[in-house]
Amino acid sequence: MAEKQAGSRLENLWDGSRAAGMSEPELLLYRSNLLGSDKRVTNYGGGNTSAKVMQKDPLTGDTVEVLWVKGSGGDVGTIKMDGFSTLYMDKLRALKNLYRGVEFEDEMVGYLPHCTFNLNPRAASIDTPLHAYVPRKHVDHMHPDAIIAIAASANSRELTQTIFGDDIGWLPWKRPGYELGLWLEKFCLDNPNAKGVVLESHGLFTWADTAEDCYALTIEIINQAIAWFETETAGKAAFGGVKHKTLEAEQRREVAASLMPAIRGMVSGEVHMVGHFDDSDAVLQFVCSKDMEALAALGTSCPDHFLRTKIRPLVVEFDPAKPDIDATLAGISPSVEQYRKDYAAYYERCKHDNSPAMRDPNAIVYLVPGVGMITFAKDKATARISGEFYTNAINVMRGASAVSEYCGLPEQEAFDIEYWLLEEAKLQRMPKPKSLAGRVAIVTGGAGGIGSATAARLLSEGACVVLADIDAAALEKTAAQLSASYSKDVVRTVDMNVTDEAAVASAYGEMAVQFGGVDIVVSNAGIASSAPVEETSLELWNRNMSILSTGYFLVAREAFKMLRKQGMGGSMIFIASKNGLAASPNASAYCTAKASEIHLARCLALEGAEAGIRVNVVNPDAVLRGSKIWSGEWLDQRASTYKTDKEGLEEMYRQRSMLKRSVLPEDIAEAVYFFGSEASAKSTGNIINVDAGNVQAFTR
Repeated sequence: MAEKQAGSRLENLWDGSRAAGMSEPELLLYRSNLLGSDKRVTNYGGGNTSAKVMQKDPLTGDTVEVLWVKGSGGDVGTIKMDGFSTLYMDKLRALKNLYRGVEFEDEMVGYLPHCTFNLNPRAASIDTPLHAYVPRKHVDHMHPDAIIAIAASANSRELTQTIFGDDIGWLPWKRPGYELGLWLEKFCLDNPNAKGVVLESHGLFTWADTAEDCYALTIEIINQAIAWFETETAGKAAFGGVKHKTLEAEQRREVAASLMPAIRGMVSGEVHMVGHFDDSDAVLQFVCSKDMEALAALGTSCPDHFLRTKIRPLVVEFDPAKPDIDATLAGISPSVEQYRKDYAAYYERCKHDNSPAMRDPNAIVYLVPGVGMITFAKDKATARISGEFYTNAINVMRGASAVSEYCGLPEQEAFDIEYWLLEEAKLQRMPKPKSLAGRVAIVTGGAGGIGSATAARLLSEGACVVLADIDAAALEKTAAQLSASYSKDVVRTVDMNVTDEAAVASAYGEMAVQFGGVDIVVSNAGIASSAPVEETSLELWNRNMSILSTGYFLVAREAFKMLRKQGMGGSMIFIASKNGLAASPNASAYCTAKASEIHLARCLALEGAEAGIRVNVVNPDAVLRGSKIWSGEWLDQRASTYKTDKEGLEEMYRQRSMLKRSVLPEDIAEAVYFFGSEASAKSTGNIINVDAGNVQAFTR
């Protein structure tokens, strides 16, 4: 069973009883998932594992040696069996006869498909030769913070010898590829007793003859490095000591909520970006330190870190001792513009004749003293993972600068990885983004039938969604269902009463911190009431007006503030009702409030047009299924009004319609998607009736 170790040490999580009876490929999968479960071992998508397995050739029936290795683009923590590439070892060895030298090493990637075993469709990664040519059965390649801190130190070779002796060797920086695979093979042949090697500015390779021994060795070597750093850094101030005070948690989030929509608007020129905020202890220690700016300027070392975080972060000018948000906002625009100019100059200095065109020149990582780290990317998962990678880089800088001098990747080497033609080819193979990729939506009444269906439709097209509702239990249940279908990254909840000014403002602040801003606002919160006018109390009248009119105003007002700060336009959709256009008996309060919604939307369409803010209305009718308002007293009252029972009400509404069809929550969601997408980019101030046809609700 798991053997627990004290303090900051990694645990050996190998469970012999669970591993018993596993095949070699299954043991590789088990080992990979264990290693990837701890970010101190490797980040998401970082590192790779392999095993050389004897298997029956499906064509000849002979027993052959097969390399199982993590495939291109996989993640060891979440990989499944189909995530591994399988290749004939004899064919991989035969590739040496085709190798024309380091100037041509990239062409070797094109030969890897010819080595495929059993028609496996999983593409082999650039690291395949590194595993193939190590003459051991099991190989781990990880990116542990503690090891990269050694690898990124000015005297990394000496530190490696000091910490590990002859057990772990050292190789100078070399970009991953075929040549490095040959270097590793030569090292192993020259040092048959070595257990692994530290790659300068990169990471760790370890190897053994069994899956369990390889896993245990990897954990042991990382723990050895952790223990050495703890001893060497005891009593030393990290990053040169403290320069800035750390703001309280609530203040940090307020600052982030103010900054993120503005930054998002500045960096979303080519595509919409999604933000992520991190104020973890490691990040705060770094952004509040004396050496932060100098270290940040050096960039990251490990190639995986660099690819996720760009050449360097942007440090936001902010003094937590004298917080001035307006001054900070005023200073961000020139800082962003200067970063773009510096990035373009870096591209021009380093580009080759065949380099891909310059990509987005905006920063990914933004460091705010006293507050934390903000990251922006094309989707939430990438923004979060980029932040995780920079946190790993922070840990590396802490260790390296405490025992030596931290060294980032040389500029040209960094460029050659960022604009590597093989990396560009991988980017070109990525699927086309969905229609709402990078968009952020808020749906009020998000736990109801129409709200949850709308959220699902927007999520299915790549949007991030904030569900707002006052029903906490229903909100939690809806969020869990949607997260299971679309991932936890893209679903958030806020407990929000639309009639509470402070609650609405707080919800938008939370959305800014979670995703960076907003693009699509779906006002759907609602109630329904039914009573003859003489039986309509003032309380009932005011309740309808408060939720259906004032609530929509408050949600729209906060949306306009954020949309204008972003300067990217946006789309607002009111879920009104057929009853906002067509009078209905015994529902004067409801009908009047819904009419107010529709006219408010028209007014806002006029105000928002110059800023590219579109405001449109969807008018449902008789959406019974899944809707909370069609339960209890309201259902009884409407059934009574139309002289039917509960079971007959839906059929009555269907027959009343011109098309004789039921209206479902998904039908409303489709109309909302149309107004939220670029398909309606030239529509504002409009109404779509989704009521199966009702002549009284015709708008003209």
